[in-house]
Amino acid sequence: MNILFVCLGNICRSPMAEAVFQRILEREHATERFTIDSAGLIGFHAGELPDSRMRYHAGKRGYSLTHRSRPFSRADFDRFDMIIGMDDQNINGLNYLAHTLEETRKIFRMTDFCRNIEADHVPDPYYGGDQGFENVIDLLEDACEGLFLQLAVKSKQ
Repeated sequence: MNILFVCLGNICRSPMAEAVFQRILEREHATERFTIDSAGLIGFHAGELPDSRMRYHAGKRGYSLTHRSRPFSRADFDRFDMIIGMDDQNINGLNYLAHTLEETRKIFRMTDFCRNIEADHVPDPYYGGDQGFENVIDLLEDACEGLFLQLAVKSKQ
């Protein structure tokens, strides 16, 4: 299973989702069953590490964010089975880039996998304070657990 997490610039939410999901895969001894990556709808930050504030807050929880930002590519529709956007802007952008129904069916909303936190999107913490970054990590930890559980159930069917 190949999964791509997508946000706007690929410096806050999507690399954090990638790190959270990677930790779950390691904990569950499932890394060999998945390829994961993250990308942004804009290439403004291409090649950059995640935002220093996100790296700081991630580090407080034991995550190391080393992903380098990259822009989403049309080829990602061929490479990935699931493309998971963080908010309406991301979902709309991905749907705009999708050319076929098959590509559209690969697009999912991150918060649709939340189990304990009610949310309709993962907010962009870029222009906010510390609590925004902590909130994003809380949401992503919940949603990534839900995503893994859903995929685990499907693989047993």
